Amino acid sequence: MSKFFKITGITLGVVLLVAICFALYVNIDGIPNYKPGNINMKVEVTPERVAKGQKIASMLCIECHKNSDGVLTGKYLDELPKEFGVINSKNITNDPEIGIGSWTDGELYYLLRTGIAKDGHYIPPYMVKFPLAADEDIKSVIAFLRSNEKCVQANGEEPIASSPSFLVKMLSHIAWKPLPLSEKEIPMPDTNNVVAHGKYLFTAMYGCFMCHSKDFKTMNVLEPEKSEGFCGGGNHMQDKEGKEVITANVTFDETGIAKYTEDEFVQVVKFGKKRNGEMVRYPMFPHSQLTDVEVKAMFAYLKTIPKIKNQIKM
Repeated sequence: MSKFFKITGITLGVVLLVAICFALYVNIDGIPNYKPGNINMKVEVTPERVAKGQKIASMLCIECHKNSDGVLTGKYLDELPKEFGVINSKNITNDPEIGIGSWTDGELYYLLRTGIAKDGHYIPPYMVKFPLAADEDIKSVIAFLRSNEKCVQANGEEPIASSPSFLVKMLSHIAWKPLPLSEKEIPMPDTNNVVAHGKYLFTAMYGCFMCHSKDFKTMNVLEPEKSEGFCGGGNHMQDKEGKEVITANVTFDETGIAKYTEDEFVQVVKFGKKRNGEMVRYPMFPHSQLTDVEVKAMFAYLKTIPKIKNQIKM
């Protein structure tokens, strides 16, 4: 018996030692780097693409990257959970040294698809990525970033370096990985199919499910509907004052949005006004750039997904 306990003790000691060594390695190594990619492409910057790209960026990029003057030089992402550490977004103006001015269109495309930057640095899920979005929509975002819009003009303001927590470093080693690059072109959705259009907007394009599912740590970007607590809310975020905000349940359960009419849903998404008259709290903000047709398509899609009973304490 004593021999058994001795062997067990040695085994546990070895396991503990390995775990400690791995933890030390992760903490020192930080977020992993990967082989960078560069797709051979040159995006034509047209007024139509710039307008579409600005619309997409206004809901997904600008809010996270703009400074106090509205220029996309990066800022502290105060809405992220405290357990992620101090995360600051990057300068994405056309400055050739600090920003993305020296990047090729292919390098930008690769980043937006996979999460791997020009230097091989992997950006964890707090940056939105577009593995399922249509090629044309991604090209529109790139066209906007290359445009004459004031917010993306070259600015050498260098953002403060992030200090990711051990949790972020660990997850980036064992769970969060770069996303695969689609081997074929992804077409725009059929807007005549209302549910399919809504699904595309809610999951592939604007990634609404990310905030409205249970936890950033367990979301499935490649198969959104397999994310834990898909659209059932409960994700812990923060407002600008650092106060906790728990995301809403947007399934058609009684604890979710079952009582919302289509018009009321349009009001809360586009203008931030809930059916009870209250305004939504940051980091949710009005998405007035969306058309009524787009919001109604999302509403139609949400009606088709499984209901989740999850009463959120607001």
